[in-house]
Amino acid sequence: MTTQNSPNDDAARSAPDRPSSESWPIAAAMLPFPGFHEASAETWVDQLAQVAFEGFTEVDLTDGWVRPGDLEPARRAELAEALRATGLDPVALSAIRRSVIDPENGEENLAYSHRTIDAAAELGCRIVSVGLHRPLLPAQREALWFWTESGPRDPNDLETWNLAVARLRELGRHAGELGLELSLEMYEDTLLGSSASAVRLHADIGLDNVGLNPDLGNLYRLHQPIEDFQEAVRACLPVSNYWHIKSYLRDEEPRTGQVVSVPAPMESGSINYRESIRVALELGFTGPFCVEHYGGDGLSVSAANARYLRRMLAVATGEARARVLARQSGPAPTDLSPEVLS
Repeated sequence: MTTQNSPNDDAARSAPDRPSSESWPIAAAMLPFPGFHEASAETWVDQLAQVAFEGFTEVDLTDGWVRPGDLEPARRAELAEALRATGLDPVALSAIRRSVIDPENGEENLAYSHRTIDAAAELGCRIVSVGLHRPLLPAQREALWFWTESGPRDPNDLETWNLAVARLRELGRHAGELGLELSLEMYEDTLLGSSASAVRLHADIGLDNVGLNPDLGNLYRLHQPIEDFQEAVRACLPVSNYWHIKSYLRDEEPRTGQVVSVPAPMESGSINYRESIRVALELGFTGPFCVEHYGGDGLSVSAANARYLRRMLAVATGEARARVLARQSGPAPTDLSPEVLS
């Protein structure tokens, strides 16, 4: 049997320093466990053990769970021990809703971000993810899905832009001094709220250890017109170093303009991640992923998302094709399901 591969297929499969689909770091977000900063170390162990039981070996220390930068040294040591006891690698620490250009709390958030970077290095993280989104407004907190209500909006003037560049560059330099990468999370109504603005902001910061976190699900769920998802992937992934990844079901009524979006598992949502992952690898992405899900049993859905993501990575790297062809050269399998082929 002969097959022909496109040049893009070959590019997606030929990166020598890229992880395999099985070794690729895929972290669980701690979003399903909000507000446990003051909890006992035993509670932390219990929650991290649930993450590990679902099959994860990496975790994102989302600061909505615990704020490592605000822990006393003894408590931070307890957190490190909880991670060691459960066998989880803290690949990243994500600081959420701590915008360094917040009109009221920007300087405080900048100081917090510096503490967070120090804590991340101490805990053995490799990436710190920050964004420019601010705390939810009252109407957002009261809504079933907060993205259905409008939130704070960054001004689009030169002074604000230059402040964002200067402060994020400051954080990037601090991270670099500690051997860390800084990742900038995309989020609506901020200076990281579109692919064009995010790529431009990254370019203006101009540091090798700073990349984008193309959390395009944040934009896809909005109840308004949005940019094409796959085009945004192509624009952002060449300069991305970490990826918060999730999916939604999205429906648009063209006659009325009504939009409805709800969280969904990655393999059954409206986003074609099979294509997105192929393109991401073709563009050279080698960073870790962090799987997320809002609502319901978010941890179980995140675990299913991780399994789906590994299958898509196997397809994009060519591993799936190689396994199928190798099996065809031996005894014919009766079942070619992903579980058998793995």
